[in-house]
Amino acid sequence: MTYTKVIWVSPLADGWTVRCAELEPLVFRSGRQAEAQARALARCLSGLGRDAQVRIQDRAMNLVGAQDYPAG
Repeated sequence: MTYTKVIWVSPLADGWTVRCAELEPLVFRSGRQAEAQARALARCLSGLGRDAQVRIQDRAMNLVGAQDYPAG
């Protein structure tokens, strides 16, 4: 059984963070940079045979987007 690795893009007071279990959080000045890095990480995991999903939160912490990256 495989589990989907969830990568979160969330706001901080002065920037944005990318979080994923078992990895240190990454911090960026812009949401665009954070989203790009989250997607790159998801593509990498997908290429390694892991299902991944990027979930994006807005400043109110609402889920505003999600994209799946199937293994393979």
